[in-house]
Amino acid sequence: MESNTRIETGNTARCSYQQGEKSAYWYKILLLMGPAFVAGAWRFGPGALTSAVQAGSQYGYQLLWVIAVSGVLMFYFNDMSVRIGLATGEKSLLDTIKETLGHKVGLLAGTGVFFITLCFSIGNALGSGIALQLLFGGSVVAWVLASTVAVALLIAMKNAYRALEKMLVVLIAIMSLGFLGSAILSDPEWVEVSMGFIPSIPDEAGYLLIALIGTNFSINSAFYSGYSIHERGLKPAQYKHLTLADTIPGNIATAAMTMLIIIVSATVFNVTGESVTNFTQLAKVLEPLSGKLGAVIFSIGFFAAAFSSMAANATAGGTLLCDAWGLGNKLSSVSVKVFIYGILIFGSLVAIFNNGSPIQLIILAQALTVLVAPFLGILLFMISSNRAIMGKLANKTSDKVIGTIGLLSIFSLSFMLSLKLFG
Repeated sequence: MESNTRIETGNTARCSYQQGEKSAYWYKILLLMGPAFVAGAWRFGPGALTSAVQAGSQYGYQLLWVIAVSGVLMFYFNDMSVRIGLATGEKSLLDTIKETLGHKVGLLAGTGVFFITLCFSIGNALGSGIALQLLFGGSVVAWVLASTVAVALLIAMKNAYRALEKMLVVLIAIMSLGFLGSAILSDPEWVEVSMGFIPSIPDEAGYLLIALIGTNFSINSAFYSGYSIHERGLKPAQYKHLTLADTIPGNIATAAMTMLIIIVSATVFNVTGESVTNFTQLAKVLEPLSGKLGAVIFSIGFFAAAFSSMAANATAGGTLLCDAWGLGNKLSSVSVKVFIYGILIFGSLVAIFNNGSPIQLIILAQALTVLVAPFLGILLFMISSNRAIMGKLANKTSDKVIGTIGLLSIFSLSFMLSLKLFG
């Protein structure tokens, strides 16, 4: 009897030990979560939200399939940048490009991304201010300044990148819950929603279609993912777990949020018939159907989108410009922090002194990124296909096929945008 008791006790202890080991194993994997969420926070800001709302209000659910396809392409290019970051060790992506393709190519890439972040910084600052005004009242200018100072203090921290990464993961979780709640409150016809995944291109989509694809298939944000890998000091052996814990869920979350916004706006505007002309209307998009609760939930998600993008956008722009000019490539660098502050100040000043509605400006800025994206896409594709650099992490056949489709898509969008701008 005593012997049986000892055996049972031993088995219980062994089971507890194994469960503890499994818990520790999954905890270590979850700790890898971050880089894809930083990239996702960058691309899912007020500009992405604006494009999605206008897509839903103008074309209903018709463009949901565009987000699904863009999300798949985004994953593959995000993955390319991650693998480059893992394969190159301490060497940054732009340093690798300079050594492989020439110094001027790396300089042009980093500078191009920096100017894109300047465009985005305006909508991020203004969106943060308006969302906070809707939630708490007060002056938009004051809230813009408060948001800018908050991001600046975060960047000034000693372990700024880890703090930034954790904050962005939390904010994306808040966004996901907020926009899911918004979709549930809007009570759409889900059968009609499902029809939106059947490919069709509405007439006269113009800049909006280009902006929608450019936002969700954002080569710019993919480009920065490799830098997140360096900041974390991750190794090639962690690639599989990183993909499962970060790259896949990070990209799914961003695409899903965009789809939810399209569904919400399509449902609301089918009922009200109103169009969006400013950010206040944008944030109150749910109020006609679900009252103040809907407006508050949407505003919380809206603030999370704007503030997280404000932080990620400035960080990426400052880091890439400094790396392009050989001034450092980590958030701990004083030079990187100075340029990040420059982006934040620029965005807040333009947002404060802007007298008109920024909606069209933001959509145009999103569309203009497509002109830079082909160049960045080619660089990612070439480096990630180079076996001398990548080793076992080089592009496989499937990566090359999807990558080629992605590049053709981006080139097509660039051609269409060029015709509209200069034709």
